[in-house]
Amino acid sequence: MPVQKFRSIEEMNAAPPPKFQEPYFEVFLRHCARWWAIAPKRYPPGVFKFRTIEEAQKAREKYEPLGK
Repeated sequence: MPVQKFRSIEEMNAAPPPKFQEPYFEVFLRHCARWWAIAPKRYPPGVFKFRTIEEAQKAREKYEPLGK
């Protein structure tokens, strides 16, 4: 976005608002997606029931720390 200079408050108020290339919400969503991609995955707190051992193993693998 270019910088604008004004000599008076009246000139500033008469200037049209800046036009942005992208809506703010789309930029926010893109930043959220990036954060979720790089944030460490932590196992959610609570007690969980699994129907099979395989389900429990998949849940463990999904949230296991990357350092192990």
